[in-house]
Amino acid sequence: MLILVDDLGYGDVGFNGSKDIPTPQIDRLARSGVIFTDGYVSYPVCGPSRAGLITGRYQDRFGFARNPLFAPNDPDMGLPVAEETIAEVLQKVGYKSVAIGKWHLGAHRSQRPLVQGFDDFFGFLTGGHRYFPEEYVLQDEYEVKRQIDAYRTKLLRNEARVEETEYLTDALSREAVNYIEKYRNDPFFIYLAYNAPHGPLQATEQYLSRFPDIADKRRRTYAAMVGAVDDGVGRVLDQLEALHLEEQTLVVFLSDNGGPERSNGSDNGPLRGQKSDLLEGGVRVPYAMRWPGQIPSGQHYDEMVSSLDILATMVARQTGPAPNANPLDGTDLLPYLTGVRSGAPHDQLFWKKVDEEKHSIRRGNTKLISYQRGPELYALDKDLAEGNNLAPEQSATVDSLESAWKSWDEANHGPVFLGLRQDSLYNTLHPDRFERPKRP
Repeated sequence: MLILVDDLGYGDVGFNGSKDIPTPQIDRLARSGVIFTDGYVSYPVCGPSRAGLITGRYQDRFGFARNPLFAPNDPDMGLPVAEETIAEVLQKVGYKSVAIGKWHLGAHRSQRPLVQGFDDFFGFLTGGHRYFPEEYVLQDEYEVKRQIDAYRTKLLRNEARVEETEYLTDALSREAVNYIEKYRNDPFFIYLAYNAPHGPLQATEQYLSRFPDIADKRRRTYAAMVGAVDDGVGRVLDQLEALHLEEQTLVVFLSDNGGPERSNGSDNGPLRGQKSDLLEGGVRVPYAMRWPGQIPSGQHYDEMVSSLDILATMVARQTGPAPNANPLDGTDLLPYLTGVRSGAPHDQLFWKKVDEEKHSIRRGNTKLISYQRGPELYALDKDLAEGNNLAPEQSATVDSLESAWKSWDEANHGPVFLGLRQDSLYNTLHPDRFERPKRP
């Protein structure tokens, strides 16, 4: 099970020190396995981060370098079909796979979950959604007239629009519990991609009432949304235990990027920066993994790990061959967590933001961020908040890291689609963006 939350602050879970937002169920997951203190995603915003996660490959390998637009007529606006998802890889060894919640890897019919290896889908295709079902007023993707309208579409079950009645987070948790029951006798993979606590900030009184002591209205609503996710994680763990599946199930929890502190009231704790930044607050996320009987519980693992490691870890557990069509960039983490292997899973991790001409590399505890205005170099073991730029006095280290990043980038592909930043340009180039295709 892969549980992905959206825009969660590094400091907003109990296992990372949260005081005002209790997360007992998420902490229950983390305590029974391993907490990754230096857990990273491959991009600091939603779409590219998910593309890396779902393929186990740096998204720059295949040009998913931008947050995709909602463009249901465009087969190139999203994950290239030549890439294999976790579900497609596991399908080869008999897994049933379910995608629940936020997709954001393409709205064209050639890119949707059911043609990307998943047997079932319940959720929405775009980069976010409203939470209250009475606001789902658009019948399908062709009633959308602008990017933000897609937040109001009715949810999909496979390819059929459904009438939902529950608060979105609760509905997604309900579906996860039901699909565990449905596939209890099969090897299964469930990708539970919560929209929360991504905006819009919306919560029910049930969850708001838990946080009367948070005076800031934005922070209180955000806390309530995290509380709903926490309840859902508890429901999932309870179902696994009720069906005696907990020792057979690897469960991973993480956020797709850091919290956007200025917009949703999140808190990245000791980290500088936020969503969209290459600073730690943008790419270091709450990240935990459990597998009772396989992963020793109560661990804090301090070497750097990546969201790209999830697929590699899953593939390595198969009893039969589960070859991936493309080389993975992730590492099987289990040998490191069980003590079979020593050292670090990664020597280096890389990041790239094409449109802003920014990139970054972390090697050991040293991190370089290159901006147009010049480089910044930080020693994370001594300066987690990235406040002391060492670049001026360590030019040789800057040059070495820059050279390593350029060598990595040689294997990458430029952007294959326009993204959210180019919404107006895309509309000009594609005036039929939301027109319903004519039947032949």
